[in-house]
Amino acid sequence: MREIVFDTETTGLDPKTGDRLVEIGLIELVNHIPTADTFHRYVNPERSMPAEAQRIHGLDDAFLADKPLFAAVADELIEFIGDATLIAHNSNFDMGFLNFELARVGHSAIPNERVIDTLMLARRRHPAGPNSLDALCNRYQVDTSRRTFHGALLDAELLAEIYIELIGGRQAALVLGEEPEAPTLSVARQTVELGERPEPRRYNLGAEELAAHRAFVETLGEDAIWADYPTSKDD
Repeated sequence: MREIVFDTETTGLDPKTGDRLVEIGLIELVNHIPTADTFHRYVNPERSMPAEAQRIHGLDDAFLADKPLFAAVADELIEFIGDATLIAHNSNFDMGFLNFELARVGHSAIPNERVIDTLMLARRRHPAGPNSLDALCNRYQVDTSRRTFHGALLDAELLAEIYIELIGGRQAALVLGEEPEAPTLSVARQTVELGERPEPRRYNLGAEELAAHRAFVETLGEDAIWADYPTSKDD
């Protein structure tokens, strides 16, 4: 199963009022395990950066001036996403900007059915909150020491860890002892064909167990369900 955890940085809160995407970062998961495949691009928003947004992600007009327009990275982005499920925190925000940018360059919108919102997962698991990405990192002891500003790729990496925690990924891995290092290798897909058992499986019960079973069945009376089953010397 392939999933894509992603995050965006923007010039503001609403693409319908002129705000634009300026950074996108995507992390690939295969069977809930991060692989080495990522996608990260800065995008020229074709507008000036408001001071309030710059204080959050640290991206200014000078830095973004020579970055490609979204149209130049859209095909590569769509190819990387493929048919994977998308995972985002407060997905309405990120998907709103992503689909707005895709529509501007003639691509179809990605439907909500393909998106998992980790904010909704967190609210179900921790109804008392808080459930911001920072709060969840603190709750699950995810290291945020590299995070001086919000950054799309770094936040996607943090969110991948949070997502795995929210779905019980560490417990499902049955890890005992020391915490393992974060996986970095790609996971190969494997198909296993299961055939029918050539002969019915036989359960080798001892004579004492069989005798005890028969004695117990006799105490149940003629209407017991066991009376409907055929018997043999091996029952």
